[in-house]
Amino acid sequence: MAAARPHKPKVNQKSRLDGAVLPPSAFKVTVCTVASPLSFVTPARCGMCYNKAICPVGKSNRERDVFMKTYPFNALVSRMKYIRRWSLMHAARPETLSEHTTETAVLAHTLCMIAQEVTGTPVRPETVAVAALYHDAQEILTGDMPTPVKYKNERLRNAYKALETESALTMLSMLPPALRQPMTGYVTGRILSPAEERLLKAADRLSALIKCMEEVQAGNREFAAAMEQQRQALSDMHCPEVDYFLERMLPCYSQTLDELTRPEQQEDW
Repeated sequence: MAAARPHKPKVNQKSRLDGAVLPPSAFKVTVCTVASPLSFVTPARCGMCYNKAICPVGKSNRERDVFMKTYPFNALVSRMKYIRRWSLMHAARPETLSEHTTETAVLAHTLCMIAQEVTGTPVRPETVAVAALYHDAQEILTGDMPTPVKYKNERLRNAYKALETESALTMLSMLPPALRQPMTGYVTGRILSPAEERLLKAADRLSALIKCMEEVQAGNREFAAAMEQQRQALSDMHCPEVDYFLERMLPCYSQTLDELTRPEQQEDW
């Protein structure tokens, strides 16, 4: 007995869809980016999408172009992991912008929690943490400008500030239109109150201080002067939340894993 031939899908001009016989012109092969893979579909719908409102099949060319437009904002943000910080200094372990951003967000959230629960300052920890995730987003387009260059004089400082603003607006233009306005406050930092902005700046400096401490502990004297500069800058902020962190939390960054996890470090609560 002969082996059965493998089934090959064909376009049948007399096929029925939803109980209706369709003319030959109703069938065409279309790629629906919402419901993959390729399927034989009608101009009315692809028959595979749960949400017919967003299915591009059957829409006019203009409607389909709007639907198919892509937005590179998140793909660009993902490239923070390729941008190296401290570019003019030799580092025992290079630090990326992505690492710095993540640590700054964690530190900003912690400082805000200290503000809420210890010093009684009204702030929004979650809002500040999200803003911290984007606080250096403009450097995706400009790169990390060395601090000695950025703050050398007032003219350079103002010029770089204008460049940061332009870069942030360019990044925002790469979002879908519906997301641009709600994201503007986070990318530009305008959503923050003065107290929240101050804590985010402190978290940024704390992240830099922690990096300097790690390098010095690794035997790299290249970061010794920078470490003292960051300590002084944090002290000059006269911020009670920072003082609390420096006294009770920062010393742990110099400890080994065994020291960090010993039983006496853990308290019942």
